[in-house]
Amino acid sequence: MIHTTDTIHQLTVPTPFGVGDVHMYVLKGEALTLVDAGIKTDEAWGVLVNGLQQLGYTPEDVEQVILTHHHPDHIGLLDRFSNVRGIYGHEDNRRWLERDEVFLNRYHSFFYDLYSKFGVGEEYKSFFKHLRDPLKYVPSGTLTGTLVEGNTLPGHEDWEVLETPGHAESHLSFYRKQDGTMISGDHLLYHISSNPLLEPPREPGGERPKPLLSYRKTMEKCLHYPISEVLPGHGPIFTGVHDIIHTRFEKQEQRAEKVYDMLVDKPLSPFEVCQKLFPKHIKKEFGLTMSETVGQLDYLEDTHRVHVELRNGVVYYQAI
Repeated sequence: MIHTTDTIHQLTVPTPFGVGDVHMYVLKGEALTLVDAGIKTDEAWGVLVNGLQQLGYTPEDVEQVILTHHHPDHIGLLDRFSNVRGIYGHEDNRRWLERDEVFLNRYHSFFYDLYSKFGVGEEYKSFFKHLRDPLKYVPSGTLTGTLVEGNTLPGHEDWEVLETPGHAESHLSFYRKQDGTMISGDHLLYHISSNPLLEPPREPGGERPKPLLSYRKTMEKCLHYPISEVLPGHGPIFTGVHDIIHTRFEKQEQRAEKVYDMLVDKPLSPFEVCQKLFPKHIKKEFGLTMSETVGQLDYLEDTHRVHVELRNGVVYYQAI
């Protein structure tokens, strides 16, 4: 546990995911608030309870939970807090918390159709059987209130809400103007670039979100804020935020150049690009590597550097 100030405390719990431990933040104010809710495992719950006890609290003392985004390692323990009177976050969290069989079927169909369009080979079709696996770490529930850009946090009027989609369409960050502190969730991390992940559109039949393009826009937005310190969802607390953002842009553009070079000689499907870009990781981290690959292709298309063609139901990209 890290005491960041008298009113903010960082609690850390383990996860079974490759990203490692995840952080939550206790905010003291008009309402005792937990920002994010860890992963749905007994081990994480035990560590969280112990951390609260070190601060002089029990889970029953937590009055509200505020979510940075809907991913399993950030919402998993929501239903363990019996006295919580408010759960707040972006409206898009709602479909993940209230998910029913209609949503789950649409979720599966979206990825099956999308990856088929991206030319995914038969040997990877077994991936579809495991699409729902991460949802076992997600509780059922709902939001009691939604937050949008410019709102302040209930009971903590010094914290401003920033919409920061990219890593997730539901992503929010929280900024305190008086000292430049940002609670960033997974939007800004020190040790790695946050992976903008593919998601189904909010409405059935809607346009596919392009998360890397959203991520770049929200990173650019952060450059307009004098952020002094970032309290992230993973990894160390850090400063020097603007330099890190510029470095992220440079590395992303370098990877886009690498993808562009692959497309000079002949058109390739996203799956073929992914195999070339991540030959050692594609089988183990299929969803992550495909999200990264498609993000780079979206960026090249957005900057008018590739031609896109649909052939026999598969989309192909070629350098212009």
